[in-house]
Amino acid sequence: MKTNGKKIVLMGNPNVGKSVLFYRLTGVHVIASNYPGTTVGYTKGYLTIPSDITVSPESRFQPGERVEVIDAPGVYSLEPASRADEVAVEMVKSADLVINVVDSTNLERNLCLTLQILESGVPAMVALNLWDETEHLGIKIDPEELEEMLGVPVVPTVGVTGEGIRHLVEHLNDARSASHPPRTRDERWPEMGRIVSSCQILTHHHHTFLQRLSDLSVKPWTGLPIAAAVLVASFIIIRFIGESLIGYIAEPLFENLYAPILYKLSALLGPGSILHSILIGHLIDGQIDFIQSFGVLTTGLFVPIGMVLPYIISFYLILSFLEDFGYLPRVAVLMDGLMHKVGLHGYAIIPTLLGLGCNVPAVMGTRILESKKERFIAATLISIGVPCAALQAMIFGLVGERGGRYVAIVYFTLFIVWLILGFIMSKAVKGYSPELIIEIPHYRIPPLGPFLKKLRVRISGFLKEALPIILIGVLVINLLYAIGIFTFLANLTAPIVTRLWGLPRESIVAILIGFLRKDVAVGMLAPLNLTSNQLVVACTVLSMFFPCIATFTILLKELGIKDMLKSAAIMIIVATMTGTILNLILSA
Repeated sequence: MKTNGKKIVLMGNPNVGKSVLFYRLTGVHVIASNYPGTTVGYTKGYLTIPSDITVSPESRFQPGERVEVIDAPGVYSLEPASRADEVAVEMVKSADLVINVVDSTNLERNLCLTLQILESGVPAMVALNLWDETEHLGIKIDPEELEEMLGVPVVPTVGVTGEGIRHLVEHLNDARSASHPPRTRDERWPEMGRIVSSCQILTHHHHTFLQRLSDLSVKPWTGLPIAAAVLVASFIIIRFIGESLIGYIAEPLFENLYAPILYKLSALLGPGSILHSILIGHLIDGQIDFIQSFGVLTTGLFVPIGMVLPYIISFYLILSFLEDFGYLPRVAVLMDGLMHKVGLHGYAIIPTLLGLGCNVPAVMGTRILESKKERFIAATLISIGVPCAALQAMIFGLVGERGGRYVAIVYFTLFIVWLILGFIMSKAVKGYSPELIIEIPHYRIPPLGPFLKKLRVRISGFLKEALPIILIGVLVINLLYAIGIFTFLANLTAPIVTRLWGLPRESIVAILIGFLRKDVAVGMLAPLNLTSNQLVVACTVLSMFFPCIATFTILLKELGIKDMLKSAAIMIIVATMTGTILNLILSA
């Protein structure tokens, strides 16, 4: 069914249940996109007007029509303070109807945006969401009185259960442009207070367990231990789910179903041919190794689907739960002080922690940061100082054999570099780092339906964005390898590797292979009989040097070629300096 060209935009503060309401309206057919010319994300879907709704021929929406619905970025004001705010203003201007989603439990604060929307002259209505929680909190709101004062339809809704959604759709044609004149900021606050005092009554209520937990989560003395426990538990669960998906699903599928096809293709192409090297890669002891063969159809597919995708699923599963439960704003507030030292704000801790599992979703996760400066700093710091799960496993396995203190040296060095480099970039990189202004929502159990839909959208987004560029990246690397570029680079970097880092010439190949897979590169160090100090230097440099091809291609997409080259230059300089200093210290 074709759309009628009309557009409904959902607008509201962050954490008002707007996305849940969106999924109730549109169902499962949704598309995640970036606003043109920006990295500000939004989601769009389609609503079919029920055929049994009675309307007049002049009504804006007719039964059976398919209308585009957009879930706009959550904002507090239409007075732009960030790129997300600017996008929200543009969306309001282009909308045929704005549904202002309001948190019923925080009516006064939400009314600031409501009044601005009404002043814009766009046809609007209000969804008084989280209606069920008002009763638990001792809040009584008169929707009819609020509707009269605002001059637009007001419909109570409960997104998690679907209560009021039908009523909301039935009143779409009642939406209208309110006759509110434009006000300055100082004039809005008295008006908001007058509306609330007329429409809302507060009564005493007893705190629930989740409310008490909410209070404890934001106080430093209790919040930091809770955060540590949550993060450790999340990391363990993510590793467990990711490794289980790889071991019990991905690897058996590739080895038992896909590999036989590749062996037939390998025989057809002939080992040693250029086409075989590009598509299948190198045979390891006559066998296809999905990690080390480095063919487009072997490693090129196995890395994103067999190794990265399971972690993507597990990451977003936990991330979505913590996000919908309401915990992420709390950890962002707790970490805001530290993150500001490196030119970021508290929300940057989220993609940083994702990087401990896989740098690909971590770099993609920097989209939640508002400024270009923040996204550049965060993506660069993740690529340099945050080792992925596969690399960590190899470091613990290989370096750990020499003693725990050597593992500690690697991690301590990465943290110090992350801190110092972040501080330097916060001063040197042009741009702004906005203050952390976020709403702390009530804790609530996420509804399963919208939760799974959000997970599906995020996973499909990764496959659409990452898979093609990873395949192209592996293809390009194989072509460079075939024409001898890697041999040239090995000869070029020999003085740095041997003299500054104190490593044998044989380690050059392993370090260059780190551009493809860092964990494989660490494994290639094992037969070189390095000393413990050399092993520490090599693993530290590998962690900080160029990210793996999957992360590198995502960096190119997220930052653009100019900033990606700047980030790569920083990686080379920092890795070279750190390897040299670490070699001098350990050799002293």
